[in-house]
Formats: sequence, structure tokens, C-alpha cells
Amino acid sequence: MKKKLAIFDLDGTLFDTRRVNWLSYKEALAPFGVNLDYEYFAKECNGKHYKTFVPDLLRKSGNTEETIIEKMEQVHDKKKALYSNFLSETVTNKHLFEIIECIKKKYFIALVTTASKQNCDEILSFHKKNGLFDLVLTAENVTKKKPDPEGFLKAMEHFDLQGEDTLIFEDSKEGLEAAEKAGATVFAAKGFA
Repeated sequence: MKKKLAIFDLDGTLFDTRRVNWLSYKEALAPFGVNLDYEYFAKECNGKHYKTFVPDLLRKSGNTEETIIEKMEQVHDKKKALYSNFLSETVTNKHLFEIIECIKKKYFIALVTTASKQNCDEILSFHKKNGLFDLVLTAENVTKKKPDPEGFLKAMEHFDLQGEDTLIFEDSKEGLEAAEKAGATVFAAKGFA
């Protein structure tokens, strides 16, 4: 019987998804007058929930406040639809997947991400990793995004485990803050810097 839990983030931790996300958002934002630079996206947007950065990008391109919420959702829907076109741009963190293989007999393995279920399923299927996790929680499974620990706490609750029995692998400032708030042992994944 497993009595421990290892939780992994998706974007920036298990996979370097900067380019796939950038290309998807770049194409989705273009009709709204936004020319999304890769360096800006990688530094200011990647790893964050779309509601935290898409409105600012739309504002900077002269979109009116009255239409930003509607346009933000259109951008996000288009980004999700485009995502699978660019999956060859992703890079797997082979070391973390080897760690998963080494510990999966003693640990439940969970994935907690702010990514959409659609995009999460697509990347896991593309890399043939979709059967590896005992639990997958995506943006649709939580009401509060990282740095709130809700997703991590839900995963612990699902397996009836506490922070002292949990390892969390994260990369972003928001994700690391959420992991610490969850009371788990936290590992910062920095392999894609």
C-alpha cells in the first residue's frame, strides 16, 4: 500500500513548453493587434495563468476595456485549438521522468497544472506519458490558481495524505510558493532555464 505522494507540475517542470505556448499565443493574439515577442513571453508570461497576462497584452495593443474580457476568452480558446500544431516544439525533462519510474512503486504520482485539460491531455498523449499518473488536476479542477495551494491540497486530499508525506516538483515562482503553502517537501526544477 502506497503511503506517499509525488506531485509534478507540467509546464517548465516535466516539459519545456515555452515555444509551444508562445507560438500558440502569438498566433491567437495576432488578429487582436498583438505581436508577441518570444523573449517577453518567456520572461513575463510563461507559466502564468492566461487571465493574468492576456488582458495586459490586449490593453497595450489598444483594445478597449469593454471588450478585453470577451477577447481574452477568444484568445484562450484559439490558443488551445492551436496548441497541438506546435507540440514538436516541446522538450521532455528526461531526468524527472526517470525519477517517476524509480519511485512509482512507493509513491502515488500526480500531475497538478494550471494548463487546460485539453492541452495537458494533448502533450501527455504526444509524448506517450498519459498513463503514467494516478491523478491529473488541470485548470478546470480548481477555482484558485497558483500561488494558491488549492490544486496541491486537492491532490493530497484525493490520496488522504498530508504535506509531510508529499513531494512537489515545481519550477515557477507561483508554483513554488503554492507548494510551500501546501506544507510539502518542495523541489525546484530548473532544468530548462
